[in-house]
Amino acid sequence: MHNLLKGGLAALALVGGAAPALAQNVEFTLINASSQSLHYFYTTPSAENNWGEDLLGPDGTLEAGMQGTVSIGDGSDQCLYDFRFETGEGATLEVNEVDICTLDEYTLTD
Repeated sequence: MHNLLKGGLAALALVGGAAPALAQNVEFTLINASSQSLHYFYTTPSAENNWGEDLLGPDGTLEAGMQGTVSIGDGSDQCLYDFRFETGEGATLEVNEVDICTLDEYTLTD
């Protein structure tokens, strides 16, 4: 579990993996089991220093209690990615070295 840097969202938990996938185009379910709305979700290969585009899109919000499919299709052949989450309530969380090649779902919790 990882604690948020600020705000009320308390933890993030990885909830399992499935069969390995190619890192070039990965889809997984993002579950927002927290009490806050998720407004931004950025990823980057762990070896990189710059965040990619917001995967929720310009109008995207993942409300508390909801889930959605996330696609990472940046052409990278890397499996280890860093994640950055930002909520509408002002909380931020960065998680390092998530293995997206075996990722089936990712759950945000309080």
